[in-house]
Amino acid sequence: MLTRKQHELLMFIHERMKETGIPPSFDEMKDALDLRSKSGIHRLITALEERGFIRRLPNRARALEVIKLPDSMNPSLGGRKARFEPSVIEGNLGKVSAPPPRANVANQAPVTDAGRPVTVPVMGRIAAGTPIEAIQTHSHTIMVPPEMLGPGEHYALEVRGDSMIEAGIFDGDTVLIKKQDAAATGEIVVALVDEEEATLKRLRRRGNSIALEAANPAYETRIFPPDRVKVQGRLVGLLRKY
Repeated sequence: MLTRKQHELLMFIHERMKETGIPPSFDEMKDALDLRSKSGIHRLITALEERGFIRRLPNRARALEVIKLPDSMNPSLGGRKARFEPSVIEGNLGKVSAPPPRANVANQAPVTDAGRPVTVPVMGRIAAGTPIEAIQTHSHTIMVPPEMLGPGEHYALEVRGDSMIEAGIFDGDTVLIKKQDAAATGEIVVALVDEEEATLKRLRRRGNSIALEAANPAYETRIFPPDRVKVQGRLVGLLRKY
């Protein structure tokens, strides 16, 4: 599956090459997809190449070759609509709820299932470093003690990068995230920037702006207008393998 932006870029390249025989420039791709920087195009190109849809030809400027199109473009599929990977985190998320009590013997407290582990989906990777493309797919599930989660819906992400090491979050850790679309200043969140980049950072409110702050002095704080940042969850726990 492709994200919507990946699909849009692939079709733009395909149509441009049909018309002119020449791939579009990065500036043309950026403008066509209404992105703010060419770094987003670089990430989309890399993702399409990794998925086998395009190929970059060596030693030639602007040299791209479309190898295949999505299944939805294959006439043998009867015009089936394209399927997109979500640009936001979705899925059946691990939910902790208060179960009804079971009756116990007389004069004793009710017994609940509060200690039963909760199945939490791992929804891909999150960057604790340079933001990565926001592709989140349910890869597997993990069992988590409910006391690590609290009420609500949760998901897990595998951490890549070292920008949050001073907050005790290291490359290879698995973070537990409570699904929510708002957060208080100072909380560590999953932030989606420009619908394209996903990152794990501490959120700070600075007047009318949103700052995404690393916990590593090697990384700069990034500041955005609020309409460019969507909170997709708040950090509530962490798992680490030794």
